[in-house]
Amino acid sequence: MIIAIDGPAASGKGTLAKRIAAHFGFHVLDTGLLYRAVARDIERARFRLDDRWAALCAARNLNPATLDDAALRGVPAGDKASVIARIPEVRLALLHYQRDFARKPPGAVLDGRDIGTVVCPDADIKIYITATPEERARRRHLEHRARGEAATYESLLADIRSRDERDSSRAAAPLAEASDAIHLDTTAMDADAVFAAALKIISR
Repeated sequence: MIIAIDGPAASGKGTLAKRIAAHFGFHVLDTGLLYRAVARDIERARFRLDDRWAALCAARNLNPATLDDAALRGVPAGDKASVIARIPEVRLALLHYQRDFARKPPGAVLDGRDIGTVVCPDADIKIYITATPEERARRRHLEHRARGEAATYESLLADIRSRDERDSSRAAAPLAEASDAIHLDTTAMDADAVFAAALKIISR
C-alpha cells in the first residue's frame, strides 16, 4: 500500500506521516529531507545553490543514510530546499529513489508537495493536509520556543507565505492538490484529531 500525504510547509504532514507509518508498520519518507540534503551537500562542496550542475551531481550522489542529519532541520534548511526544488533536473534525479521507496513492502507513507500528483499518482490513499498560514506560523513559533530558538511569529509567517508562493509557482512539479485527494484542513485540529481523521480516511 502507498499512502501519499501532500501539503504546504508547516501543515503537520510530517508528523501525520510518521504516526500513520508507525500505526500500520509501514516505511516512511519525508521527501523534503531529500532536497534539504541536496542543498547541504552543495554548500559543503562550496558551490552556489543555483548552480544546476552542482545540484544535479549532489542529487545523483545523495546518501539516504545522511537524512537524519540535524542540520537538515529548521527554517534555513527549508528555505534552501525550496530553492533546490525548483530545479527540474534535481527533481528528476530524486524521483527514482522516491518511487523505489514507495514500493517497499508491506507499504510506505510518503509526505511532500507532489507525491499524489507526480511521485505516486497511483497511490492507494492520497491526503492533502493544510491549515491557514497564520495557524501554521503559530505552530512553528511554538516549536521554535520549545527548542529555545529565537524567531518571531511575524518572521515565521512571512517565511511560510514566501515558501507557499515559491512552491506553488515553480514550473517543475508545483505544490498542488491531486484531483482524487482527500482534503484535510487542520486549522482547528490538534495532532491527535488529525491522526484520527486520517485513520478514518484510510479505513474507508
